[in-house]
Amino acid sequence: MTDLLATRDLEMHFPMERRSFLGPRDRLHAVDGINLRISAGEAVGLVGESGCGKSTLSRLICRLADPTAGEILLNGRSITDKSAAEFGRSPLRRQIQMVFQDPTESLAPHLTVFELIADPVRRLLGVTDKTLLAKTVRDSATAVNLPEALLTRYPHQLSGGQKARVGIARAVAVNPRLMVLDEPTSALDVSVQATVLQLLDKLRRERGIALLFVSHDLTVVRLLCQRIAVMYLGQIVEEGSTAQVYDGPRHPYTRALLSAVPTLQPRAVKRQRLEGEPQTPINPSPSRCRFGGRCPIEAGLCIEKAPDLRDLGGGHLARCHFA
Repeated sequence: MTDLLATRDLEMHFPMERRSFLGPRDRLHAVDGINLRISAGEAVGLVGESGCGKSTLSRLICRLADPTAGEILLNGRSITDKSAAEFGRSPLRRQIQMVFQDPTESLAPHLTVFELIADPVRRLLGVTDKTLLAKTVRDSATAVNLPEALLTRYPHQLSGGQKARVGIARAVAVNPRLMVLDEPTSALDVSVQATVLQLLDKLRRERGIALLFVSHDLTVVRLLCQRIAVMYLGQIVEEGSTAQVYDGPRHPYTRALLSAVPTLQPRAVKRQRLEGEPQTPINPSPSRCRFGGRCPIEAGLCIEKAPDLRDLGGGHLARCHFA
């Protein structure tokens, strides 16, 4: 498959307050050298613990923020040659849409569902004809199984699952090529989660929309995604097909994550508890593995030289000297 979107050495460093007037400013490395590919019609899962940089990377890919360094390519064309504000006014804006984590906070409370869906259609597609606008809104609502009777309601009159559908309908209404979903099911009941996941998979298959699904729930990601990238302290530490990552994890952090997934079956692998404290993301050492201090197989080499993200064969990548 051809790459719909690709990032090249993408970085996002946040400057901290100066501790002195003489020394350089400390920088928090939220995203550090990310190379990620997403093909047309592909669902890619991005997983990792809180604070690893998933949401920051999502905002960069959606061009809601400007990276410190690196490049983002859409269909082989750089979209980092414009600022986030300039990209928001460009015709390319509609091709990348984001569905936010909290549907309640991301929906304007004074607008009806109809107006919430119609707003991006007016802004990004330039639709002003009332008949065409109404048809586009109804078609988007139908695509996400949102009853037409709900179009006149306000967000506070909707359930959590209905709000999630409105957020997805807003993104779908402008015919995007890529949807970035930042933990869109984390606040929903399990039964509602399953319905939303089925809806997303249907949109991917029928409309060819690529999905970047950000989550800390490995079970949910496994149901939806064909490929998975695992993040830790601003870096991708493992990447591969869903089968490769779940059936043969090669990085110790991935193995620890998978061992913690609840299951009703007898465990084939003993639960792996990570001891120690994570390193600080502020001015991290360029010559030490980021997982050092918590890794159960850490050796002297891990302190002397930071591992590269290596291809272990078949597109399975891992950032570990002993993968």
